[in-house]
Amino acid sequence: MEILLKGLRLFNPEQNMDINSDILIKDGIIEKIGNVDLSNHSGIKVFDFSSKVCVPGLYDMHVHLREPGGEDKETVISGSNSAAAGGYTGVACMPNTNPAIDSAEVVKFITDRAKDHLVDVNPIGAVTKGRKGDALAPMLELYDAGAVGFSDDGTAVKTASLLRNALEYAKMIDSPIIEHCEDESLAGGSMNESSISTELGLPSIPTVAEDLIVMRGILLAEYTGGKIHIAHISSKRSVELVREAKSRGIDVTAEAAPHHFTLTDECVRAFDTNYKMNPPLRQQKDVDAIIEGLQDGTIDCIASDHAPHSIEDKELEYIYAPNGIIGLETQLSLTLTELYHKGKLTLGQVVEKLAINPRKILNLEIPQILEGEIANFTILDLDIEFKYDIKSSKSRSKNSPFHGRELKGKSIAVINNSQIYVDGQFQNI
Repeated sequence: MEILLKGLRLFNPEQNMDINSDILIKDGIIEKIGNVDLSNHSGIKVFDFSSKVCVPGLYDMHVHLREPGGEDKETVISGSNSAAAGGYTGVACMPNTNPAIDSAEVVKFITDRAKDHLVDVNPIGAVTKGRKGDALAPMLELYDAGAVGFSDDGTAVKTASLLRNALEYAKMIDSPIIEHCEDESLAGGSMNESSISTELGLPSIPTVAEDLIVMRGILLAEYTGGKIHIAHISSKRSVELVREAKSRGIDVTAEAAPHHFTLTDECVRAFDTNYKMNPPLRQQKDVDAIIEGLQDGTIDCIASDHAPHSIEDKELEYIYAPNGIIGLETQLSLTLTELYHKGKLTLGQVVEKLAINPRKILNLEIPQILEGEIANFTILDLDIEFKYDIKSSKSRSKNSPFHGRELKGKSIAVINNSQIYVDGQFQNI
């Protein structure tokens, strides 16, 4: 099958590409970039994307698909549908499933579930068996089965000794340890520690709980020569620690979630459990530091930390409700609205944070807009304005604080694995 995408601006900072052109795709492969004579192509399907921007397919390196064990909240397929709707052609799913992704069998279970989908799904293996912090999982076996990184996400790796050993094993395969940075002895609260937590009377989590584990990870990465990746960084001091470590050549990378550069702990005053997450929403000074870190490259990428929960789970008192929000379908638009359109990031930086750098961190192939390459694109309308409606979400869960938010810019189509998602439908191409 052949399809023609007309009128696109082809943009890829990795290729120094910024041109206006059509793209002809045949059987999922880019056949031609340039003007196409339609008289030579019978039965071709044409998509008019005039004034739209074609970029490498976006990739989210931190999502929770809940399967196996939490299929009432999300499945590999429903989460992948949500990713496609949000503009993503690939995701990495975290190991806090039940059972955890701590065996080759679970890795294969997930990849088999996703094998015919437009969205590539790459499992993150657990660092320790059952994520319990007692003994290392069979990391090399997980890697051979298809795991692209390792994490005990939801908790930090329990001891420095385990983290050291994990970094040394992961170094053999040039794979990152993705660390949830929170000191267990300082954790357990419901929101950020500040005057607001005191005023509201809620148990709190200080930023130093994050900073301590960030520092531990940096020091052990320096000692072992391994790769440490800081998940969902949220505090000003943690950003400073990563910046300083990078200046010394330590192999550390970091990601930020959109809620940590768009919301503050002031939101918790509403006692809406959709504002409850871990790390918690911080103060404005932390938000400003996250944005500065994204601007200067201290923070390498943006990841949603997509965390589906049922309505019943979230409709509890604030201190009892689970942490987390869905984010695959708002992440791109929040980034464009709050960072690109406000002049905080260039379009090139947005594409680096959302498509290129996540794949670099996980050693995945970066899509190229070249003849002969697999078509793996996200097509953006940078200027469309809309109000986010949670009822339109493809996720099985609806726990988002962004319902009703005015946004500018979104994905209007994604292409990958010989499929296109456009106008809310998947089609083979």
